[in-house]
Amino acid sequence: MAPSFNSSNSLYDFVVKDGYGVKGLVDSGISEVPERYIQPLEERINKQESRVCDVAPIDLSKLKGAEHEKVVDEIVRAAETLGFFQVVNHGVPLELLESLKDAAHAFFSLPPEKKLVYCIPPKIKYATSFAPEKEKVLEWKDFIYMMYSSDEDALQYWPNQCKEVVLKYLKLTSEMVRGIVEILIGKLGVESDDSKIEGLVGLKKVNLNYYPACPNPELTVGAGRHSDIGTVTVLLQDGIGGLYVKVEDDNDAAKGEWLEIPPIPGALVINIGDTLEILSNGRYKSAEHRVRATSSQARVSVPMFAMPTPTERIGPLPQVVIKDGLARYREVLFFDYMNNFFGNALAGKKSLEFAKKNNNYT
Repeated sequence: MAPSFNSSNSLYDFVVKDGYGVKGLVDSGISEVPERYIQPLEERINKQESRVCDVAPIDLSKLKGAEHEKVVDEIVRAAETLGFFQVVNHGVPLELLESLKDAAHAFFSLPPEKKLVYCIPPKIKYATSFAPEKEKVLEWKDFIYMMYSSDEDALQYWPNQCKEVVLKYLKLTSEMVRGIVEILIGKLGVESDDSKIEGLVGLKKVNLNYYPACPNPELTVGAGRHSDIGTVTVLLQDGIGGLYVKVEDDNDAAKGEWLEIPPIPGALVINIGDTLEILSNGRYKSAEHRVRATSSQARVSVPMFAMPTPTERIGPLPQVVIKDGLARYREVLFFDYMNNFFGNALAGKKSLEFAKKNNNYT
């Protein structure tokens, strides 16, 4: 018999403090979504009202051949429009991607007390939702993040179920990210050396996201509307799907069409983060995205976030400002930008307001 949560506090204690998470709710036998997870109508995802993105994935292996410039143009065009694209022939073995998904399921199958061992930020953290202490409505998601500092720390502190495969994934996707960032910075007319690129992608974090099967997926969301704060994110989806990206309306920021990014076997999803939008003075689009819950089976995803180092100052590149005639963003310390983001509930691309020229921050 499913437990009775007669107050929002008892539910909060069960999923957050006691570490049972959403998986614990599902395992307890609940037959309907608890009220704390029911989203307002405007935040729910209607699959029937969304189009599937039919843009072909970009073949990164062609960067080394006669079609180099064509592939570069495809990457730049995607960064300027949707802010999302998929890549194949990316250099990450398909067997590794399958092992990564298996490792995610293995970790979240552990008993709560064994997962709670990993509630030790900032290096690693097992948790549920995004910021439950700030959110009026919780997300239908559990996760663990692993911040990279060194191979030695990763092998010592990361969970045995996933540490080796996650470390390999981080290393290989980091190489891909550097190449993509070099292309995008170069197309802004800016020469960049290794130290500059490393400053933009030097902080790396991998998440294992777990979205349990949901009895009423139309009432809740796996992840609310947000953009990533870093430079570039690389995402592994499984075959279930549920990732949606917003096509911005140039005339009304509150409007826009949502596209589903379908899983493509062997592909990785790339999305542009706030940092690149700021550096490019708005030319590249930080992608607002969200995740739909599903009723069929548990879904996993594995993003690798490449972010500036905390001491890096990010602002529109001077060469771009000269060309544009104005700066749309101010320069900020990435540490401050990051703290602002994680100190609030998700709210679309509101995080970018922290770096806007006309904001009220000091």
